[in-house]
Amino acid sequence: MRLRADGKGMTSTRTRARMIERLRENGIRDEVVLAAMQAVPRHIFVEEALESRAYEDIALPIGFSQTISQPFVIARMLEELRRGREMQEKPLGRTLEIGTGCGYQAAVLAQLAQEVYSIERIAALADLARKNLRELRLSNLRLTHGDGSEGLAGAAPFDTIISAAATPRIPPVLLQQLAMGGKMIFPVGDEEQALCLVERTPRGTRETWLDPVRFVPLRAGVE
Repeated sequence: MRLRADGKGMTSTRTRARMIERLRENGIRDEVVLAAMQAVPRHIFVEEALESRAYEDIALPIGFSQTISQPFVIARMLEELRRGREMQEKPLGRTLEIGTGCGYQAAVLAQLAQEVYSIERIAALADLARKNLRELRLSNLRLTHGDGSEGLAGAAPFDTIISAAATPRIPPVLLQQLAMGGKMIFPVGDEEQALCLVERTPRGTRETWLDPVRFVPLRAGVE
């Protein structure tokens, strides 16, 4: 059977390359991040009816009132997590992703991290992500169905933490799971949201506020 990852027409490798060029034009400078996104076929993570739009720089619905994030925002978040670690082979180290969704961002993270732990609260979405990711055979990626607002204490500490859902404030429990010297990036806010980069240092935490964004809210519990 031909893998959907191969793509043709609007889902071809050439179309994926055009997405990468647009990211460069819009200010993404980290070539390692761009290469990671080039390596992952975004069209296999959306419904077939939306495949022709998979490489547009937009968020797309994946069901259950959730979305696959805009490519620029993913690239921007990863670029910030990598900053200062550019020379490391796997600069994101042990990584926790809050909100697996359809699995796309987890697949990109797997190109950049030694280990990726991704947690999804909606069981049907966790199953969808497993199905989408199966053909990519990413041995350093582990998916969990659980409450992302509680993190994943059993696998902590994490060198990097990234969230695909917005929260009014950074959950303290996640900060406790961040390794010393680690970085965490979250969309923070209610009606108005912005990316917040949190760095854990021996002197405490340092916050850097970045771009305005729009993400679905982080919810507690599991479904």
